[in-house]
Amino acid sequence: MARFELKLPKMGESVAEATITNWLKEVGDKIEADEAVLEIATDKVDSEVPSEVSGILIEQLFGKDDLVQVGQTIAIIETEGGELVPIVKEAVAAEVVAEVTKTVDAAKESVAAPVDFSDSEKFLSPLVKNIAKEEGVSVAELAAISGTGKEGRVTKNDILDYVKNRTSQPAVSAPVVAVQKPVAAPVAQKAAPVSVSGGDEIIEMDRMRKLIAGYMVASVQTSAHVQSFIEVDVTNIVKWREKNKNAFEKREGEKLTYTPIFMEAVAKALKDFPGMNISVDGDYIIKKKNINLGMAASLPNGNLIVPVIKNADQLNLVGMAKAVNDLGGRAKAGKLKPDDTQGGTYTVTNVGTFGSVFGTPIINQPQVGILALGAIRKMPAVIETPEGDFIGIRQKMFLSHSYDHRVVDGALGGSFVKRVAEYLEAFDVNRDV
Repeated sequence: MARFELKLPKMGESVAEATITNWLKEVGDKIEADEAVLEIATDKVDSEVPSEVSGILIEQLFGKDDLVQVGQTIAIIETEGGELVPIVKEAVAAEVVAEVTKTVDAAKESVAAPVDFSDSEKFLSPLVKNIAKEEGVSVAELAAISGTGKEGRVTKNDILDYVKNRTSQPAVSAPVVAVQKPVAAPVAQKAAPVSVSGGDEIIEMDRMRKLIAGYMVASVQTSAHVQSFIEVDVTNIVKWREKNKNAFEKREGEKLTYTPIFMEAVAKALKDFPGMNISVDGDYIIKKKNINLGMAASLPNGNLIVPVIKNADQLNLVGMAKAVNDLGGRAKAGKLKPDDTQGGTYTVTNVGTFGSVFGTPIINQPQVGILALGAIRKMPAVIETPEGDFIGIRQKMFLSHSYDHRVVDGALGGSFVKRVAEYLEAFDVNRDV
Protein backbone atom coordinates (compact mmCIF):
# COMPACT_ATOMS: atom_id res chain seq x y z
CA MET A 1 0.00 0.00 0.00
CA ALA A 2 1.17 3.56 -0.71
CA ARG A 3 -0.02 7.01 0.20
CA PHE A 4 -0.78 9.79 -2.25
CA GLU A 5 -0.94 13.48 -1.31
CA LEU A 6 -3.87 15.26 -2.94
CA LYS A 7 -2.82 18.89 -3.35
CA LEU A 8 -4.84 22.01 -4.18
CA PRO A 9 -4.20 22.35 -7.93
CA LYS A 10 -3.13 25.52 -9.71
CA MET A 11 -6.29 27.25 -10.89
CA GLY A 12 -4.89 30.14 -12.92
CA GLU A 13 -2.01 32.60 -12.81
CA SER A 14 -3.85 35.06 -10.56
CA VAL A 15 -5.37 32.54 -8.13
CA ALA A 16 -3.27 31.71 -5.07
CA GLU A 17 -5.81 30.29 -2.61
CA ALA A 18 -9.27 28.81 -2.26
CA THR A 19 -11.79 27.99 0.45
CA ILE A 20 -13.06 24.46 1.03
CA THR A 21 -16.85 24.59 0.80
CA ASN A 22 -17.76 20.90 0.96
CA TRP A 23 -16.16 17.48 1.23
CA LEU A 24 -17.77 15.10 -1.28
CA LYS A 25 -15.87 12.11 0.13
CA GLU A 26 -15.41 11.17 3.77
CA VAL A 27 -12.58 9.28 5.44
CA GLY A 28 -12.88 5.61 4.52
CA ASP A 29 -14.65 6.24 1.20
CA LYS A 30 -13.37 4.61 -1.97
CA ILE A 31 -12.31 7.05 -4.69
CA GLU A 32 -11.84 6.43 -8.41
CA ALA A 33 -9.33 8.33 -10.53
CA ASP A 34 -10.75 11.64 -11.80
CA GLU A 35 -13.62 11.43 -9.28
CA ALA A 36 -14.38 14.67 -7.40
CA VAL A 37 -13.22 14.60 -3.77
CA LEU A 38 -14.19 18.07 -2.55
CA GLU A 39 -15.63 21.40 -3.66
CA ILE A 40 -13.67 24.64 -3.40
CA ALA A 41 -14.42 28.30 -3.99
CA THR A 42 -12.27 31.26 -5.01
CA ASP A 43 -13.50 34.86 -4.94
CA LYS A 44 -16.05 34.19 -7.68
CA VAL A 45 -15.91 30.66 -9.03
CA ASP A 46 -16.87 27.36 -7.37
CA SER A 47 -15.22 24.20 -8.67
CA GLU A 48 -14.38 20.59 -7.78
CA VAL A 49 -11.03 18.98 -7.03
CA PRO A 50 -10.74 15.48 -8.59
CA SER A 51 -8.44 12.73 -7.44
CA GLU A 52 -5.49 11.84 -9.65
CA VAL A 53 -5.47 8.24 -8.39
CA SER A 54 -7.82 5.48 -7.26
CA GLY A 55 -7.78 4.47 -3.61
CA ILE A 56 -9.22 5.05 -0.13
CA LEU A 57 -9.46 8.48 1.50
CA ILE A 58 -7.68 8.03 4.83
CA GLU A 59 -7.22 11.64 6.00
CA GLN A 60 -8.67 15.12 5.48
CA LEU A 61 -6.09 17.75 6.40
CA PHE A 62 -8.49 20.69 6.25
CA GLY A 63 -12.09 21.21 7.23
CA LYS A 64 -15.03 23.01 5.66
CA ASP A 65 -14.53 26.79 5.30
CA ASP A 66 -10.74 26.47 5.73
CA LEU A 67 -8.56 28.64 3.45
CA VAL A 68 -5.97 26.61 1.52
CA GLN A 69 -3.01 27.81 -0.54
CA VAL A 70 -2.33 26.44 -4.03
CA GLY A 71 0.04 23.49 -3.76
CA GLN A 72 -0.87 22.62 -0.17
CA THR A 73 -1.76 19.00 0.62
CA ILE A 74 -5.46 18.77 1.45
CA ALA A 75 -6.01 15.03 1.75
CA ILE A 76 -4.20 11.67 1.91
CA ILE A 77 -5.33 8.80 -0.33
CA GLU A 78 -4.11 5.26 0.21
CA THR A 79 -3.45 3.46 -3.07
CA GLU A 80 -2.54 -0.03 -4.20
CA GLY A 81 1.18 -0.37 -5.00
CA GLY A 82 3.40 2.45 -6.22
CA GLU A 83 5.96 4.52 -4.35
CA LEU A 84 5.25 6.07 -0.97
CA VAL A 85 4.64 9.79 -1.21
CA PRO A 86 6.34 11.46 1.80
CA ILE A 87 4.09 13.12 4.35
CA VAL A 88 5.60 16.35 5.58
CA LYS A 89 3.27 17.38 8.39
CA GLU A 90 6.22 17.48 10.85
CA ALA A 91 8.06 19.97 8.66
CA VAL A 92 4.96 22.14 8.32
CA ALA A 93 4.44 22.06 12.08
CA ALA A 94 8.07 23.08 12.68
CA GLU A 95 7.64 26.00 10.29
CA VAL A 96 4.51 27.15 12.13
CA VAL A 97 6.25 26.87 15.52
CA ALA A 98 9.20 28.90 14.23
CA GLU A 99 6.85 31.64 12.99
CA VAL A 100 4.99 31.77 16.32
CA THR A 101 8.30 31.86 18.24
CA LYS A 102 9.47 34.75 16.06
CA THR A 103 6.26 36.65 16.82
CA VAL A 104 6.55 36.01 20.56
CA ASP A 105 10.20 37.11 20.61
CA ALA A 106 9.25 40.31 18.80
CA ALA A 107 6.55 40.95 21.39
CA LYS A 108 9.03 40.43 24.25
CA GLU A 109 11.37 43.04 22.80
CA SER A 110 8.69 45.69 23.00
CA VAL A 111 9.66 48.47 25.46
CA ALA A 112 6.57 50.63 25.09
CA ALA A 113 4.20 51.25 27.98
CA PRO A 114 1.81 48.32 28.43
CA VAL A 115 -1.63 48.60 26.85
CA ASP A 116 -4.59 46.49 27.96
CA PHE A 117 -6.26 44.90 24.90
CA SER A 118 -8.67 42.76 26.91
CA ASP A 119 -11.53 45.16 26.25
CA SER A 120 -11.12 44.91 22.47
CA GLU A 121 -13.99 43.13 20.68
CA LYS A 122 -11.72 42.26 17.76
CA PHE A 123 -9.36 39.30 17.53
CA LEU A 124 -5.83 40.71 17.62
CA SER A 125 -2.77 38.65 16.83
CA PRO A 126 0.34 39.01 19.04
CA LEU A 127 2.14 40.75 16.19
CA VAL A 128 -0.64 43.34 15.74
CA LYS A 129 -0.74 43.96 19.51
CA ASN A 130 3.04 44.42 19.54
CA ILE A 131 2.95 46.98 16.72
CA ALA A 132 0.08 48.79 18.45
CA LYS A 133 2.10 49.02 21.69
CA GLU A 134 5.21 50.29 19.89
CA GLU A 135 3.27 52.94 17.95
CA GLY A 136 0.99 53.96 20.79
CA VAL A 137 -2.20 52.88 19.04
CA SER A 138 -5.07 52.73 21.50
CA VAL A 139 -7.79 50.07 21.75
CA ALA A 140 -10.32 52.62 20.45
CA GLU A 141 -8.17 53.31 17.37
CA LEU A 142 -7.78 49.60 16.69
CA ALA A 143 -11.56 49.19 16.83
CA ALA A 144 -11.93 51.82 14.08
CA ILE A 145 -9.51 50.12 11.66
CA SER A 146 -11.22 48.19 8.83
CA GLY A 147 -9.45 44.83 8.81
CA THR A 148 -8.76 43.07 5.49
CA GLY A 149 -8.09 39.68 7.07
CA LYS A 150 -10.48 36.77 7.43
CA GLU A 151 -13.73 37.82 9.13
CA GLY A 152 -12.52 41.43 9.25
CA ARG A 153 -9.41 40.75 11.33
CA VAL A 154 -6.76 43.49 11.48
CA THR A 155 -3.59 42.29 9.74
CA LYS A 156 -0.02 43.51 10.02
CA ASN A 157 -0.41 45.55 6.80
CA ASP A 158 -3.67 47.10 8.06
CA ILE A 159 -2.10 48.52 11.22
CA LEU A 160 1.09 49.61 9.43
CA ASP A 161 -1.02 51.47 6.82
CA TYR A 162 -3.00 53.09 9.64
CA VAL A 163 0.15 54.21 11.44
CA LYS A 164 1.63 55.55 8.21
CA ASN A 165 -1.50 57.57 7.39
CA ARG A 166 -1.77 58.85 10.96
CA THR A 167 1.84 60.02 11.20
CA SER A 168 1.91 61.54 7.71
CA GLN A 169 -0.98 63.94 8.34
CA PRO A 170 0.05 67.65 8.40
CA ALA A 171 -0.25 69.52 11.70
CA VAL A 172 -3.47 71.55 11.68
CA SER A 173 -5.61 73.12 14.36
CA ALA A 174 -8.80 71.39 13.24
CA PRO A 175 -9.24 67.66 13.90
CA VAL A 176 -8.02 65.37 11.09
CA VAL A 177 -9.95 62.27 9.99
CA ALA A 178 -7.75 59.45 8.70
CA VAL A 179 -9.08 58.05 5.39
CA GLN A 180 -8.64 54.34 5.00
CA LYS A 181 -8.02 52.77 1.58
CA PRO A 182 -11.21 50.93 0.46
CA VAL A 183 -10.96 47.17 0.32
CA ALA A 184 -12.54 44.67 -2.06
CA ALA A 185 -15.11 43.37 0.38
CA PRO A 186 -15.46 45.55 3.50
CA VAL A 187 -16.91 44.21 6.71
CA ALA A 188 -20.60 45.04 6.77
CA GLN A 189 -21.62 47.58 9.39
CA LYS A 190 -24.39 46.71 11.81
CA ALA A 191 -27.66 47.59 10.13
CA ALA A 192 -30.72 48.96 11.87
CA PRO A 193 -32.92 46.24 13.41
CA VAL A 194 -35.54 44.83 11.04
CA SER A 195 -38.97 44.00 12.37
CA VAL A 196 -39.95 40.39 11.67
CA SER A 197 -43.51 39.14 11.95
CA GLY A 198 -44.66 35.56 12.43
CA GLY A 199 -45.31 35.07 8.72
CA ASP A 200 -41.92 36.30 7.50
CA GLU A 201 -39.25 33.91 6.26
CA ILE A 202 -35.62 34.50 7.17
CA ILE A 203 -33.07 33.24 4.62
CA GLU A 204 -29.32 33.58 5.05
CA MET A 205 -27.41 34.79 1.99
CA ASP A 206 -25.30 32.12 0.31
CA ARG A 207 -21.55 32.62 -0.03
CA MET A 208 -21.77 34.01 -3.56
CA ARG A 209 -24.46 36.54 -2.66
CA LYS A 210 -22.39 37.74 0.32
CA LEU A 211 -19.38 38.23 -1.96
CA ILE A 212 -21.43 40.10 -4.55
CA ALA A 213 -22.92 42.33 -1.85
CA GLY A 214 -19.44 43.17 -0.59
CA TYR A 215 -18.13 43.96 -4.08
CA MET A 216 -21.10 46.19 -4.91
CA VAL A 217 -20.85 48.23 -1.70
CA ALA A 218 -17.08 48.54 -2.08
CA SER A 219 -17.42 49.77 -5.67
CA VAL A 220 -19.95 52.46 -4.79
CA GLN A 221 -17.78 53.59 -1.89
CA THR A 222 -14.67 53.66 -4.09
CA SER A 223 -15.78 55.20 -7.41
CA ALA A 224 -17.74 58.36 -8.14
CA HIS A 225 -20.35 56.83 -10.45
CA VAL A 226 -21.65 58.97 -13.33
CA GLN A 227 -23.91 57.79 -16.17
CA SER A 228 -24.33 58.76 -19.81
CA PHE A 229 -27.20 57.42 -21.96
CA ILE A 230 -27.54 57.28 -25.71
CA GLU A 231 -30.21 55.86 -28.01
CA VAL A 232 -29.04 53.69 -30.91
CA ASP A 233 -30.76 52.63 -34.13
CA VAL A 234 -29.85 48.95 -34.60
CA THR A 235 -32.26 48.20 -37.43
CA ASN A 236 -29.46 47.12 -39.79
CA ILE A 237 -28.07 44.74 -37.16
CA VAL A 238 -31.47 43.15 -36.55
CA LYS A 239 -32.04 42.64 -40.29
CA TRP A 240 -28.55 41.24 -40.83
CA ARG A 241 -28.84 38.78 -37.94
CA GLU A 242 -32.24 37.52 -39.09
CA LYS A 243 -30.80 36.97 -42.54
CA ASN A 244 -27.65 35.12 -41.43
CA LYS A 245 -28.34 33.38 -38.08
CA ASN A 246 -29.53 30.04 -39.53
CA ALA A 247 -26.66 29.72 -41.99
CA PHE A 248 -24.20 30.77 -39.29
CA GLU A 249 -25.42 28.11 -36.86
CA LYS A 250 -25.39 25.42 -39.56
CA ARG A 251 -21.84 26.28 -40.62
CA GLU A 252 -20.21 27.08 -37.26
CA GLY A 253 -22.34 25.03 -34.87
CA GLU A 254 -22.82 28.20 -32.82
CA LYS A 255 -25.84 30.41 -32.23
CA LEU A 256 -25.49 33.96 -33.51
CA THR A 257 -26.79 36.37 -30.85
CA TYR A 258 -26.55 40.14 -30.66
CA THR A 259 -23.94 40.02 -27.87
CA PRO A 260 -20.82 39.36 -30.02
CA ILE A 261 -21.84 42.20 -32.35
CA PHE A 262 -22.07 44.60 -29.40
CA MET A 263 -18.82 43.28 -27.94
CA GLU A 264 -17.06 43.89 -31.25
CA ALA A 265 -18.22 47.51 -31.26
CA VAL A 266 -17.09 48.04 -27.65
CA ALA A 267 -13.64 46.58 -28.37
CA LYS A 268 -13.24 48.94 -31.35
CA ALA A 269 -14.30 51.94 -29.24
CA LEU A 270 -11.80 51.01 -26.50
CA LYS A 271 -9.02 51.07 -29.10
CA ASP A 272 -10.20 54.56 -30.12
CA PHE A 273 -10.44 55.73 -26.50
CA PRO A 274 -7.70 53.94 -24.48
CA GLY A 275 -8.48 56.26 -21.58
CA MET A 276 -11.44 53.98 -20.84
CA ASN A 277 -9.23 50.86 -20.81
CA ILE A 278 -7.54 51.65 -17.51
CA SER A 279 -7.69 50.73 -13.85
CA VAL A 280 -7.07 52.70 -10.67
CA ASP A 281 -4.72 51.68 -7.87
CA GLY A 282 -4.73 54.30 -5.12
CA ASP A 283 -3.30 57.49 -6.64
CA TYR A 284 -2.07 55.70 -9.77
CA ILE A 285 -3.71 55.09 -13.16
CA ILE A 286 -2.72 51.89 -14.93
CA LYS A 287 -3.13 51.92 -18.71
CA LYS A 288 -3.96 48.38 -19.81
CA LYS A 289 -2.08 46.92 -22.76
CA ASN A 290 -4.75 44.34 -23.61
CA ILE A 291 -8.47 44.79 -24.16
CA ASN A 292 -10.14 42.10 -22.04
CA LEU A 293 -13.93 42.39 -22.08
CA GLY A 294 -15.97 41.13 -19.15
CA MET A 295 -19.49 39.94 -19.94
CA ALA A 296 -22.08 39.47 -17.21
CA ALA A 297 -23.48 35.91 -17.30
CA SER A 298 -25.90 33.88 -15.17
CA LEU A 299 -24.82 31.12 -12.79
CA PRO A 300 -26.95 28.02 -12.05
CA ASN A 301 -28.13 29.57 -8.76
CA GLY A 302 -29.31 32.75 -10.49
CA ASN A 303 -26.42 34.95 -9.38
CA LEU A 304 -24.36 36.83 -11.94
CA ILE A 305 -20.68 36.39 -12.71
CA VAL A 306 -18.35 38.21 -15.12
CA PRO A 307 -16.18 35.88 -17.24
CA VAL A 308 -13.63 37.64 -19.44
CA ILE A 309 -12.98 37.52 -23.18
CA LYS A 310 -9.21 37.97 -23.41
CA ASN A 311 -7.77 40.16 -26.22
CA ALA A 312 -11.27 40.82 -27.54
CA ASP A 313 -10.03 43.38 -30.08
CA GLN A 314 -8.10 40.63 -31.90
CA LEU A 315 -11.17 38.46 -32.55
CA ASN A 316 -13.30 38.54 -35.68
CA LEU A 317 -17.06 38.17 -35.35
CA VAL A 318 -16.93 34.37 -35.58
CA GLY A 319 -14.26 34.19 -32.88
CA MET A 320 -16.22 36.61 -30.71
CA ALA A 321 -19.40 34.55 -31.07
CA LYS A 322 -17.58 31.38 -30.08
CA ALA A 323 -16.00 33.07 -27.05
CA VAL A 324 -19.34 34.54 -25.91
CA ASN A 325 -21.16 31.21 -26.28
CA ASP A 326 -18.39 29.24 -24.60
CA LEU A 327 -18.16 31.48 -21.52
CA GLY A 328 -21.92 31.92 -21.26
CA GLY A 329 -22.53 28.16 -21.57
CA ARG A 330 -19.91 27.23 -19.00
CA ALA A 331 -21.23 29.88 -16.59
CA LYS A 332 -24.76 28.44 -16.76
CA ALA A 333 -23.37 24.94 -16.23
CA GLY A 334 -21.16 26.03 -13.32
CA LYS A 335 -18.03 24.97 -15.23
CA LEU A 336 -16.06 28.24 -15.27
CA LYS A 337 -12.45 28.10 -14.14
CA PRO A 338 -11.07 30.71 -11.71
CA ASP A 339 -8.86 32.24 -14.40
CA ASP A 340 -11.91 32.79 -16.64
CA THR A 341 -12.99 35.69 -14.43
CA GLN A 342 -9.60 37.38 -14.05
CA GLY A 343 -7.95 40.24 -15.92
CA GLY A 344 -10.98 42.14 -17.23
CA THR A 345 -10.37 45.75 -18.30
CA TYR A 346 -13.95 46.79 -19.18
CA THR A 347 -17.34 45.14 -18.62
CA VAL A 348 -20.58 44.82 -20.61
CA THR A 349 -23.89 43.73 -19.09
CA ASN A 350 -27.16 43.04 -20.91
CA VAL A 351 -30.05 44.41 -18.84
CA GLY A 352 -32.29 44.09 -21.91
CA THR A 353 -32.42 40.34 -21.29
CA PHE A 354 -34.88 41.08 -18.49
CA GLY A 355 -36.86 43.64 -20.51
CA SER A 356 -35.19 46.73 -19.03
CA VAL A 357 -34.90 49.70 -21.38
CA PHE A 358 -31.77 50.96 -19.65
CA GLY A 359 -30.00 50.73 -16.30
CA THR A 360 -27.28 52.22 -14.13
CA PRO A 361 -24.79 49.39 -13.62
CA ILE A 362 -22.16 49.40 -10.88
CA ILE A 363 -18.52 49.46 -11.99
CA ASN A 364 -16.56 46.22 -11.70
CA GLN A 365 -13.50 47.30 -9.67
CA PRO A 366 -10.73 48.20 -10.38
CA GLN A 367 -12.09 49.03 -13.85
CA VAL A 368 -13.43 52.51 -14.59
CA GLY A 369 -16.41 51.78 -16.84
CA ILE A 370 -19.28 49.41 -17.53
CA LEU A 371 -21.82 49.44 -20.38
CA ALA A 372 -25.42 48.25 -20.01
CA LEU A 373 -27.29 47.11 -23.12
CA GLY A 374 -31.01 47.85 -23.06
CA ALA A 375 -33.82 45.92 -24.70
CA ILE A 376 -34.24 46.27 -28.49
CA ARG A 377 -37.71 47.65 -29.28
CA LYS A 378 -39.63 48.68 -32.38
CA MET A 379 -40.08 52.45 -32.24
CA PRO A 380 -41.54 55.15 -34.51
CA ALA A 381 -38.66 57.33 -35.61
CA VAL A 382 -37.83 60.19 -37.94
CA ILE A 383 -35.92 58.93 -40.99
CA GLU A 384 -33.85 61.55 -42.82
CA THR A 385 -33.57 61.10 -46.59
CA PRO A 386 -32.50 63.33 -49.50
CA GLU A 387 -36.20 63.65 -50.35
CA GLY A 388 -37.10 64.83 -46.85
CA ASP A 389 -37.95 63.45 -43.42
CA PHE A 390 -40.32 60.53 -42.92
CA ILE A 391 -41.74 58.58 -39.99
CA GLY A 392 -40.85 54.89 -40.00
CA ILE A 393 -40.62 51.86 -37.73
CA ARG A 394 -37.08 51.29 -36.49
CA GLN A 395 -35.37 48.91 -34.07
CA LYS A 396 -33.87 50.96 -31.24
CA MET A 397 -32.15 50.46 -27.92
CA PHE A 398 -30.44 52.47 -25.17
CA LEU A 399 -26.80 52.19 -24.12
CA SER A 400 -26.15 53.13 -20.47
CA HIS A 401 -22.54 53.94 -19.65
CA SER A 402 -21.43 54.14 -15.99
CA TYR A 403 -17.93 55.50 -15.48
CA ASP A 404 -15.64 56.54 -12.65
CA HIS A 405 -15.68 60.33 -12.44
CA ARG A 406 -12.46 60.32 -10.41
CA VAL A 407 -10.47 59.61 -13.57
CA VAL A 408 -13.01 59.81 -16.44
CA ASP A 409 -14.61 63.15 -17.18
CA GLY A 410 -17.88 63.67 -19.01
CA ALA A 411 -16.22 64.36 -22.36
CA LEU A 412 -14.40 61.02 -22.41
CA GLY A 413 -17.30 59.03 -20.93
CA GLY A 414 -19.81 60.54 -23.35
CA SER A 415 -17.53 60.33 -26.39
CA PHE A 416 -16.80 56.66 -25.74
CA VAL A 417 -20.45 55.56 -25.61
CA LYS A 418 -21.20 57.74 -28.64
CA ARG A 419 -18.45 55.95 -30.58
CA VAL A 420 -19.97 52.56 -29.65
CA ALA A 421 -23.31 53.81 -30.98
CA GLU A 422 -21.69 55.03 -34.21
CA TYR A 423 -20.13 51.62 -34.85
CA LEU A 424 -23.48 49.91 -34.27
CA GLU A 425 -25.46 52.28 -36.50
CA ALA A 426 -22.85 52.00 -39.28
CA PHE A 427 -23.09 48.19 -39.29
CA ASP A 428 -22.92 46.89 -42.87
CA VAL A 429 -26.14 45.04 -43.68
CA ASN A 430 -24.30 43.27 -46.56
CA ARG A 431 -21.44 42.09 -44.37
CA ASP A 432 -20.18 38.53 -44.81
CA VAL A 433 -19.77 36.28 -41.79
